[in-house]
Amino acid sequence: MDEALVLKVIAEQLRVPEESLTPETTFADLNADSLELFQIIVALEEKFDMEFDNDKAENIKTVGDVLDYIRTVLESSGE
Repeated sequence: MDEALVLKVIAEQLRVPEESLTPETTFADLNADSLELFQIIVALEEKFDMEFDNDKAENIKTVGDVLDYIRTVLESSGE
């Protein structure tokens, strides 16, 4: 998984500098609303050719949560 690509997608969607994103950064810290989080998820699904489970997506609170989730999904699919 390309962690830099994940950070780039999040930064572009929220119009924030990539350098401001750390695994501990919460989407609340970034003033991201549910629509923006949905847009981030859709963009990441397209970039990584994967799908987020809706129940698990609701529990995503930090950039690290996104990284961990994508890593887990890609590892379980053998990528």
